[in-house]
Amino acid sequence: MRAAAAVLVVGAVALLPLLTGCGDTGGLAGAGATPTARGPVHLWPERQGATVPPADPGGAPPEYVKGIPPVKDQDVHAVDPVALVQAELRAHPNTDVGPDGMPPKTAAAILACREDAEDAEDGDDGDDRDEDPGGAGCPVMKPYYRDLTGDGKDELIIGIEFGTGPETPEKEMSVRVYTADPAGRLNRIMATTQSVITVELAGQDVILRAPSGNNGYELITAWSWDEKQLTMLPTREQIVRVPANPQAPAKPSGSRQPSRTKGPGGGPGGGPGTGSGGGTGPGTGRGGGGGVGRPGVGTGSL
Repeated sequence: MRAAAAVLVVGAVALLPLLTGCGDTGGLAGAGATPTARGPVHLWPERQGATVPPADPGGAPPEYVKGIPPVKDQDVHAVDPVALVQAELRAHPNTDVGPDGMPPKTAAAILACREDAEDAEDGDDGDDRDEDPGGAGCPVMKPYYRDLTGDGKDELIIGIEFGTGPETPEKEMSVRVYTADPAGRLNRIMATTQSVITVELAGQDVILRAPSGNNGYELITAWSWDEKQLTMLPTREQIVRVPANPQAPAKPSGSRQPSRTKGPGGGPGGGPGTGSGGGTGPGTGRGGGGGVGRPGVGTGSL
């Protein structure tokens, strides 16, 4: 009996920590008052909305490039960018507007980049062609490559600089993107001409920064692949403010600041001078008051 009682006592003692721990149930604690949610408000609900069909997409429709042989394994790296643009010019001669629009001066310069597409391969392994695809003065710029459609294959991105002159706005250029279909045919999926500040790649998007019609702002447009249209479309646009006076970079520590003085009594100071005679600090009085008072914005004698 004593042994059984001892077992019960020990069991009860062992259960005490478990029972004492049951006081905190771990429930949710209040986070305080939260602001009331305010949903969108439909203005003029009695007005009947427009029933016009949707606008056409802003991008250029896909178009196969004529005059360029198919590439193997959809490898656009094997395409000569200058020959590609030249083939488009021959397929759409004397076109001033639209996706194929090209100023006559720029078109003539592109056709003069090489006598024919094979000149790029004569005595050349192709490494220099990526940096300077058409030689000095050729409007076709260095090509870039990025998988923009998500199929694991790179697309070819070409920029054509229109330059400056009476026939073109300043810094206007054409940005074009090409992909290869399973048969190896080159398909142009983006073509736009703008006065471009910069062109960037972010993920699978082509980002264009252009001047805005509003003074002090820039327009940023993101072009993205659309599987339904089979082309690149301007999917996002944003107007951003440009700082009017960007802060100048800080000077290195220890650099000597240039003196703004013009000699003794060189100009009016910005505050009252408290000393007289040839003080050692910048003068803050008028005329020859070169005292050592508080520095002003004007110039005085050292």
